[in-house]
Amino acid sequence: MAKKKHRIKDSELEWPSKVGVIYSAVRREDFPTESQYITEREAEQNAYVIGEYLGALGLDVCLYPGDEMLSERLRQDQPEMLFNLVDSVKGKESLAAAIPGVLELLGIPYTGADMLGMALDTNKFFIKEVLQRNGLPVPIFQLFTSPEDYLDPTLRFPLISKLNAIHGSVEITREAVSDNEKQLRKRLRKLFKTYRQPVLVEEFVGQREITAILLEGNHKKVYLAEKVFRHADEPYVFLTFEDQWLTEMNAAFYYKPYRDPVLREMVRKAFDVVKMKDYGKFDIRLDDAGRYYFIDSNCNPALGPKELDMALSVILDMNGISFYEVLKRLIMNTMRDQVKKAQMAMPFEVIESEEEVQS
Repeated sequence: MAKKKHRIKDSELEWPSKVGVIYSAVRREDFPTESQYITEREAEQNAYVIGEYLGALGLDVCLYPGDEMLSERLRQDQPEMLFNLVDSVKGKESLAAAIPGVLELLGIPYTGADMLGMALDTNKFFIKEVLQRNGLPVPIFQLFTSPEDYLDPTLRFPLISKLNAIHGSVEITREAVSDNEKQLRKRLRKLFKTYRQPVLVEEFVGQREITAILLEGNHKKVYLAEKVFRHADEPYVFLTFEDQWLTEMNAAFYYKPYRDPVLREMVRKAFDVVKMKDYGKFDIRLDDAGRYYFIDSNCNPALGPKELDMALSVILDMNGISFYEVLKRLIMNTMRDQVKKAQMAMPFEVIESEEEVQS
């Protein structure tokens, strides 16, 4: 008979005394456009705010830019765990997956996705493939590797064009939605000329959008909220780059609670198949028939208190979960995972004897 798996309780975990916060080392010259730079320019400032919250929990906090000196600084300071907030390295989101690799080599526990999860996150096309192959609904899509690629005749206009390897709603403007092939080709030429990367094109779905936040612990808890758009009279209702980054908080939309146990289960499955860890965010559109379509996913979504207008904290606050509680859960989850890793490295007989002592 299989032995019952021991569940690690929070009371069994050792609370760290010294933690670090790693953030993107941002220089304007590393980004091809001002828009992409805007999504990262406050990285150090936001890390400082998070550091203050962690300090209020009684922790000794150090801040680290995610640059070529990171490993040397970490060896010198020896933090017990790290909050990994790095979204890009040298202006490239695809290089952010190197940060978990460094932390794994140094043996320091960290929050968020590992190398695989972060690498997947910067390939929207592959994420769509993984979701679809695991039975999760996504819009019909096509990856363009040049502006002149053959257009899949099964795609139906309107279509929306997205940079395949960049998040933060960069280039999600009103011109991102095309009503015909002429508009689409013009849009593709602009994106390829500016960013020199593949472009994901997919069918534009419906006028309603749900944001799902998953916060991991002993259980995977999903929190849902619907975006209520203030510009609902537009022919295509969605959140643009300008709405997200260049307008006042709540000027373009606000959240209201949304509940559906079916969607919660879909989000839990999506979280697992795209290799997220600790916390994650999904955007889901509803068509006119009320069917769900996953349109975007973010491992390690923007972390910060609700006063920084972070979707994660705004939605969790609606559910009575403060940012202090979010930080506590991330710390406990990270330390729990560290205990699990240590147990996996131990001989089975040692684990069994330790569990007998605890019982």
